[in-house]
Amino acid sequence: MKIYNNILETIGNTPMVRINKMTKDIPATVLAKVETTNPGNSVKDRMAVKMVEEAEKQGLIKPGGTIIEGTSGNTGMGLALAAVIKGYKLICVLSDKQSKEKMDILRAVGAEVVVCPTNVEPEDPRSYYSVSRRLAEETPNSWYVNQYDNLANREAHYESTGPEIWEQTDGKITHFVVGVGTGGTISGVGKYLKEQNPDVKIIGIDTYGSVFKKYHETGIFDENEIYPYITEGIGEDILPKNVDFDTIDHFEKVTDKDAAIYTRKLAREEGIFVGNSAGSAIKGILQMKDMFKKDDVVVVLFHDHGSRYVGKMFNDDWMRDRGFLEEAHKSAHDLLENHKDHPLVTIGVEELASHAVAKMRQYKISQIPVTKDGKFVGLIDETALINQMIGNEQMKDEAVGKIMGPKLPVVQPNTSIKELSKLINKDVPAVLVELGEDKFHIVTRHDVISAMA
Repeated sequence: MKIYNNILETIGNTPMVRINKMTKDIPATVLAKVETTNPGNSVKDRMAVKMVEEAEKQGLIKPGGTIIEGTSGNTGMGLALAAVIKGYKLICVLSDKQSKEKMDILRAVGAEVVVCPTNVEPEDPRSYYSVSRRLAEETPNSWYVNQYDNLANREAHYESTGPEIWEQTDGKITHFVVGVGTGGTISGVGKYLKEQNPDVKIIGIDTYGSVFKKYHETGIFDENEIYPYITEGIGEDILPKNVDFDTIDHFEKVTDKDAAIYTRKLAREEGIFVGNSAGSAIKGILQMKDMFKKDDVVVVLFHDHGSRYVGKMFNDDWMRDRGFLEEAHKSAHDLLENHKDHPLVTIGVEELASHAVAKMRQYKISQIPVTKDGKFVGLIDETALINQMIGNEQMKDEAVGKIMGPKLPVVQPNTSIKELSKLINKDVPAVLVELGEDKFHIVTRHDVISAMA
């Protein structure tokens, strides 16, 4: 019988899969090292078990001890599997930008999950770096993993991931592309591949809001590069010891929006259901397509499984709320879809300016069409209203008709986005769409900008 003694022995030997449709315009062969077949559904299983085994060898963790780690979720899952098999407790510290699915999965395998705010400095006592260290200091018989600086992380990939890629490509690999977070994967794989062939190019995928690309190119750690971003698992606001910048030939940045869109494309066009960093990686390859030649063999590593993002990148509402959803808005009617169930808010010409302010607050809107005898006769706009009311308390008791601006243009539902964009400008913040039977709705400047994003 061919059996494994425990689940940890199933880690590794993940498949290499050709990318077909998404890279049809790239002359090179593009292959994906799909790490979702690891038992914890991510590449992090490899280094998690390696770090635990090294800690055991060094006496850093004792039987019945507690493992503590700050993680974006995937390393936590690998550590959870090791903890279950080896009899340890596990505390995972995550930032609040990580998906709910990751947190639920960690709890499902017995980990205690502590959630920290994302938008704080690494040194802030609330950051997941600081909280992890504090918990390790306060918890008896505990070991703080510190995957960022624990060099067993990149050793795991030097010993397993790199050799697998070399063997699976018969040594023909010319480029290795992967998202960079702790730096263990790119540095370990990169070291191994360059030892086999120094001409192999090692390319890191970075995100906007991370320091890696600029530091690699200039040697400058620029804090102005740091700001919150949505993409999970890659990019950092610190320089982990596991990132070997000398091994890396190039960093390519990918936006949050592109990362999310191309994560979905991988599922729908290639049938590869993987996570957020995979979307970044494949988009990075497309951005660099002029770098690749006909005989090149490009290997991109996909870190984790798409099931951890079903409430985020694979959720239309989540994507739409962030302006990430690629929808074919062609006409005024299309732009009404997002708010067609909300009635058009209007105000009578004899009502007071204070009533207009109250309606804007109540409905969270910035302009209100003004009516008289059922006809549109003007517009109250928040900017004009504020300008007139500042320093003039009596203005709030003036009739809307005395302070309103010109009425909005009226268009038909089939009016194109292009025509709408010509009508809406700094003086005309919106248009009215005639729906028939004396029904109208409004399309605002914000609607048009969102459709063009």
